[in-house]
Amino acid sequence: MLAINGTSNHIHILIGMKPTCCLSNLVREIKKSSNIFINERRFTPYSFQWQEGFGAFSYSHSQLTDVIQYIENQKEHHKQRTFKEEYLAFLKAFEIEFKHEYLFNWLENEA
Repeated sequence: MLAINGTSNHIHILIGMKPTCCLSNLVREIKKSSNIFINERRFTPYSFQWQEGFGAFSYSHSQLTDVIQYIENQKEHHKQRTFKEEYLAFLKAFEIEFKHEYLFNWLENEA
Protein backbone atom coordinates (compact mmCIF):
# COMPACT_ATOMS: atom_id res chain seq x y z
CA MET A 1 0.00 0.00 0.00
CA LEU A 2 1.39 3.38 -0.97
CA ALA A 3 -1.15 5.71 0.70
CA ILE A 4 -4.41 5.59 2.66
CA ASN A 5 -6.57 8.37 4.10
CA GLY A 6 -10.17 9.44 4.21
CA THR A 7 -12.96 11.31 5.90
CA SER A 8 -16.14 10.33 7.73
CA ASN A 9 -17.89 9.11 4.57
CA HIS A 10 -15.21 7.64 2.30
CA ILE A 11 -11.65 6.42 2.07
CA HIS A 12 -8.90 6.58 -0.56
CA ILE A 13 -6.39 3.75 -0.86
CA LEU A 14 -3.50 3.85 -3.33
CA ILE A 15 -2.08 0.42 -4.06
CA GLY A 16 0.19 -1.09 -6.63
CA MET A 17 -1.11 -4.35 -8.02
CA LYS A 18 -0.20 -6.82 -10.70
CA PRO A 19 -2.53 -7.22 -13.71
CA THR A 20 -3.29 -10.78 -12.59
CA CYS A 21 -4.89 -9.53 -9.36
CA CYS A 22 -8.69 -9.25 -9.39
CA LEU A 23 -9.57 -5.80 -8.06
CA SER A 24 -13.07 -6.72 -6.87
CA ASN A 25 -11.66 -9.64 -4.84
CA LEU A 26 -9.04 -7.35 -3.30
CA VAL A 27 -11.63 -4.72 -2.33
CA ARG A 28 -13.93 -7.42 -0.92
CA GLU A 29 -11.10 -8.70 1.29
CA ILE A 30 -10.14 -5.18 2.43
CA LYS A 31 -13.75 -4.46 3.38
CA LYS A 32 -14.24 -7.83 5.07
CA SER A 33 -11.03 -7.67 7.12
CA SER A 34 -11.43 -4.03 8.15
CA ASN A 35 -15.10 -4.59 9.01
CA ILE A 36 -14.15 -7.42 11.39
CA PHE A 37 -11.26 -5.37 12.84
CA ILE A 38 -13.47 -2.31 13.51
CA ASN A 39 -16.34 -4.30 15.02
CA GLU A 40 -14.17 -6.57 17.20
CA ARG A 41 -12.41 -3.55 18.69
CA ARG A 42 -15.71 -1.64 19.07
CA PHE A 43 -14.36 1.54 17.47
CA THR A 44 -17.98 2.64 17.00
CA PRO A 45 -21.01 2.28 19.29
CA TYR A 46 -22.93 0.66 16.43
CA SER A 47 -22.22 -2.24 14.07
CA PHE A 48 -19.92 -0.93 11.34
CA GLN A 49 -20.54 -1.91 7.73
CA TRP A 50 -19.17 -0.64 4.41
CA GLN A 51 -21.58 0.52 1.73
CA GLU A 52 -21.98 -1.59 -1.39
CA GLY A 53 -19.69 -1.02 -4.33
CA PHE A 54 -16.52 0.98 -4.83
CA GLY A 55 -14.80 3.21 -7.33
CA ALA A 56 -11.37 2.48 -8.78
CA PHE A 57 -9.14 4.64 -10.95
CA SER A 58 -5.73 3.89 -12.39
CA TYR A 59 -2.78 6.24 -12.58
CA SER A 60 0.61 6.09 -14.24
CA HIS A 61 3.78 5.72 -12.21
CA SER A 62 4.72 9.32 -13.05
CA GLN A 63 1.61 10.56 -11.20
CA LEU A 64 2.27 8.71 -7.91
CA THR A 65 3.68 11.69 -6.01
CA ASP A 66 0.67 13.85 -6.89
CA VAL A 67 -1.82 11.10 -6.02
CA ILE A 68 -0.14 10.40 -2.68
CA GLN A 69 -0.17 14.12 -1.83
CA TYR A 70 -3.87 14.30 -2.80
CA ILE A 71 -4.72 11.35 -0.54
CA GLU A 72 -2.70 12.72 2.37
CA ASN A 73 -4.61 16.05 2.19
CA GLN A 74 -8.16 14.67 2.18
CA LYS A 75 -9.49 16.67 5.12
CA GLU A 76 -8.25 19.97 3.64
CA HIS A 77 -9.40 19.00 0.16
CA HIS A 78 -12.95 18.32 1.35
CA LYS A 79 -13.28 21.74 2.90
CA GLN A 80 -13.61 22.99 -0.71
CA ARG A 81 -15.26 20.03 -2.48
CA THR A 82 -17.69 17.41 -1.17
CA PHE A 83 -17.16 13.71 -1.74
CA LYS A 84 -20.02 13.69 -4.24
CA GLU A 85 -18.52 16.59 -6.20
CA GLU A 86 -15.12 14.91 -6.12
CA TYR A 87 -16.43 11.54 -7.32
CA LEU A 88 -18.46 13.05 -10.15
CA ALA A 89 -15.36 15.00 -11.25
CA PHE A 90 -13.35 11.75 -11.32
CA LEU A 91 -16.00 10.03 -13.42
CA LYS A 92 -15.99 12.95 -15.86
CA ALA A 93 -12.18 13.21 -16.00
CA PHE A 94 -11.82 9.49 -16.68
CA GLU A 95 -14.74 9.57 -19.16
CA ILE A 96 -16.68 6.90 -17.27
CA GLU A 97 -20.35 6.59 -18.19
CA PHE A 98 -22.73 6.22 -15.25
CA LYS A 99 -26.37 6.53 -14.24
CA HIS A 100 -27.16 9.04 -11.50
CA GLU A 101 -29.83 6.80 -10.00
CA TYR A 102 -27.16 4.24 -9.04
CA LEU A 103 -24.88 6.72 -7.28
CA PHE A 104 -25.02 8.15 -3.77
CA ASN A 105 -28.26 6.60 -2.55
CA TRP A 106 -26.38 5.93 0.73
CA LEU A 107 -25.16 9.52 1.02
CA GLU A 108 -27.79 11.61 2.77
CA ASN A 109 -26.13 14.80 3.99
CA GLU A 110 -24.34 16.08 0.87
CA ALA A 111 -25.88 17.98 -2.01
